[in-house]
Amino acid sequence: MKQEVIYVLDFGSQYAHLIVRRLRELGVHAELLLAKTSLSKLAEARGIVISGGPQNLSEKGALRIDKRAFSLGIPVLGVCYGLQLMAYELGGKVRAGDKREYGATEIRVTCPSSVFRGLPKRQMTWMSHGDQVTKLPKGFTNIAVSKNCHHAAFADEKRRLYGVQFHPEVMQTVYGRKILAAFVRLTGVKRTWSLKGFVPRSVREIRGMIGKDHAVCALSGGVDSMVAASIVRRAIGNRLHCIFVDTGFMREGEAAQVKRACRKQGMRLKVVQAQKLFISRLKGVTDPERKRKIIGKLFIRIFQKEARRAGGAKWLVQGTLYTDAITSGVSAGGKAAVVIKSHHNVGGLPKRLGFKLIEPLRELYKDEVRKVGRMLGLPREIVTRLPFPGPGLAVRIVGEVTKERLDAVRAATAIVQEEVERAGISKDIQHYYFAALLGVRSVGVQGDARTYGHPVVVRIITTADFMTADFARVPWSVLQRISSRITNEIRGINRVVYDITSKPPATVEWE
Repeated sequence: MKQEVIYVLDFGSQYAHLIVRRLRELGVHAELLLAKTSLSKLAEARGIVISGGPQNLSEKGALRIDKRAFSLGIPVLGVCYGLQLMAYELGGKVRAGDKREYGATEIRVTCPSSVFRGLPKRQMTWMSHGDQVTKLPKGFTNIAVSKNCHHAAFADEKRRLYGVQFHPEVMQTVYGRKILAAFVRLTGVKRTWSLKGFVPRSVREIRGMIGKDHAVCALSGGVDSMVAASIVRRAIGNRLHCIFVDTGFMREGEAAQVKRACRKQGMRLKVVQAQKLFISRLKGVTDPERKRKIIGKLFIRIFQKEARRAGGAKWLVQGTLYTDAITSGVSAGGKAAVVIKSHHNVGGLPKRLGFKLIEPLRELYKDEVRKVGRMLGLPREIVTRLPFPGPGLAVRIVGEVTKERLDAVRAATAIVQEEVERAGISKDIQHYYFAALLGVRSVGVQGDARTYGHPVVVRIITTADFMTADFARVPWSVLQRISSRITNEIRGINRVVYDITSKPPATVEWE
């Protein structure tokens, strides 16, 4: 009997995990698998989705799929590169298009199809491709076109094989969720995915694994490490030793939040004050990758020293999420994904520390972790905490990190948060806002005198998944108050600019 699961095959796309998330949002048990997963494993699924990817089929080392997967009698949906791969393996032709398509693109439905049933003939989608299908395989029908791509979607209804050149998983594809829902209905999969019972099940499993041993956990102040620690605390009590290394790179009041949350959960907590040490190690460093590596190595050294004192602990608790393999540049497709960032993450300490790993959240996404945090009764300030890069404010300072610059960017970030919340728009912004300090100077006039201060960039975005993002259309009056307060209240800042770039082409952070 087939499992009630849909497998997503990862071909190196930055959006592969997002497909899994969208399917889970529809109540489907979905898993991300290697591109070269065995045919016998694929045969267990009720449906298969082939992700996009950065490669071209003309490349010698381009990832392929066992074409027998299309003959299993299981519905298959190819997305972007997945569409091209399906066409290629089944006898169609793929070549570089005369014009590339990136970003918002309108498609026109040309033929009735199960995946477009009930949807408008004209739809806005999100494209990201250079190659395109020029000849359909036998048995396939064109079901959509765009201005520059004749085969924007195709289908073989008899074999339940479908391909879309666009990305239905991203929010910019207006009817993407409905297209994925239509594919789910075609598979007949039962919608059994739920977080109900996750906490007691995890507690039982962890208690069985750890037994009477002790464990350590590096707390970052973020929701991932706090939720992971809370679950393990329920399993083994005071045999969990939490360590919080205060680097000095956190936002206003966050170190105190960590301490309060730990007290409320009854956790044993060791706080290491290391602010001066971290700043001294970054003296003269301007390259963002060097910053990340210096911070990461120093953090590990400090944590390792403290962990040795933790009652002979044998286990390391990590707040590792399902997405962590992709964000670190390791693709489930068996090839390195394009590395967008590399940084210390307290949920990713190296195995050479000599501990056995406990990863309670390894099957969950960020939004699911927040739900679990609410189930555990964690404070709202922790559960709803804005995502924060591992190196913290150090990578929100473009250039050298100094105490003065840290104080400035911390104060600017606090002002942005206060004004966004004061205006009552924080719930509408899904929901990310911060300030970054640029390592350049600009001419200004303050108090009838010429100044040569630093500019601050304000970044406020709307996003449901952080895979894609758009700048928030914040009222001018709010931006005016933010600008006025920053330039008046923070010494050395004489200019405020607002970042109106989406992701892609930019990333959310500046470094």
